[in-house]
Amino acid sequence: MSQIKKSGIITIVGRPNVGKSTLTNTLVGEKIAIVSSKPQTTRNRICAVLNRGDTQFVFVDTPGLHKARTRLGDYMVKVVRQSVADVDGVMLLVEPVDRIGPAEEELIGRIKALGAPAVLVINKIDTIEKEKLLSVMAVYGAAHNWDAVMPISAKTGEGVEELLDLLAKWIPEGPQLFPDDVVTDQPERQIMAEIVREKLLRNLDQEIPHGTAVEVTRFTQRDDDIIDCHVTIYCEKDSHKGIIIGKKGSMLKKISTQAREDMEAFMGAKVYLETWVKVKENWRDNINLIHNFGYTEE
Repeated sequence: MSQIKKSGIITIVGRPNVGKSTLTNTLVGEKIAIVSSKPQTTRNRICAVLNRGDTQFVFVDTPGLHKARTRLGDYMVKVVRQSVADVDGVMLLVEPVDRIGPAEEELIGRIKALGAPAVLVINKIDTIEKEKLLSVMAVYGAAHNWDAVMPISAKTGEGVEELLDLLAKWIPEGPQLFPDDVVTDQPERQIMAEIVREKLLRNLDQEIPHGTAVEVTRFTQRDDDIIDCHVTIYCEKDSHKGIIIGKKGSMLKKISTQAREDMEAFMGAKVYLETWVKVKENWRDNINLIHNFGYTEE
């Protein structure tokens, strides 16, 4: 029987590539959100669920707030702005740099208007000398009266347990929002698509991976528990299609092998993965195609 007595929603916001998805995965101990060194990796709002003692945390991982250049970019920015509302607390994740950029300024403004508890989370402290944190804290401390400031490393896990202890104080009494065995609100089919997109981001250079979308056209489980997963990768140009496939199919094979291994780890079952590559020119500026690929506003 569940011991959950408190439940609440904490949203994680910040500029692109600051470590929001890495922190989300570290907090819940599962790979829920895809991670890449490239900015704007996360496109949708992702909920990750952690049961800890008598408390259920629901963490909302958002796309990074950036200047939109496409209709897809407009959608991603809108998701961020909608996510800083109707929550029990907000974490602004920043890098250990003693200046505030336009993205942080806008998010701080929204946090002020919201009035919910807000913690400044200074990430990547494993990359700097601890003495340099003081100037970062001073700059952000002058910009907002934070309920708390927490230096952490999402990569190494340093400070994460202390962060959870802090957040638990803000979670109100209330019913359990998700069942015990649920770690995310993302359908399995969507997670499979995101795993493939992560491998595209990690293996391809420049703008190509940002111009890709992934659609799972078949996701079924056989009687012997083997999962059949058919995936179509869409790109914007014929030249990009050739790069994704690679010489004699080598790049597509590499991407598919890496994706299948992650899929099997997540599902706990053997996966038979088939991948295809198709061209959809300028899909990022076509609102109908954006919705078809699963980027829909709630």
